Amino acid sequence: MHSDVPDRFREGMRLWALAEDGSRRELKVEELWPHKGAMVLKFAGVDSISDAEALVGYELQVPRQQRARLESGWTYVSDLVGCLVSDGDREIGKIEDVQFGAGEAPLLIVKAGSKEFEIPFAEAYLKRVSVEGKRIEMQLPEGMLEVNAPLTPEEKEQQKKK
Repeated sequence: MHSDVPDRFREGMRLWALAEDGSRRELKVEELWPHKGAMVLKFAGVDSISDAEALVGYELQVPRQQRARLESGWTYVSDLVGCLVSDGDREIGKIEDVQFGAGEAPLLIVKAGSKEFEIPFAEAYLKRVSVEGKRIEMQLPEGMLEVNAPLTPEEKEQQKKK
């Protein structure tokens, strides 16, 4: 588990474990201790390594009312989903998901009808983030959205020839 605020966890705290298929499971912190610069959480009812291995790949979520207060300019990823993304006067679409690991900045997965765009959530592109207003205003480099655009019939034909 990764957290920028590891000291926020305590015995008796309840968390949600979200599986890749969208199912959720409530977990209660039974014990916790530091280990090699990280925090180990032992959950009630998870009493063996095989029980714990069943949770691999789950995302742990803290209930909104128990989240740590963030510094100015920081945003919880879960608050980004559902926000409308715009580039200048042009509305691009709504954030469906946020993915990590593809680069330094997380990728916003933005849907607009049948189109899907992957837009880096990089400070260099951000103009304004209003989580309360569910809006993110960006200034994207020219051509960034076209990189994600579906192939035209001509482009598909050219790929078949290669």
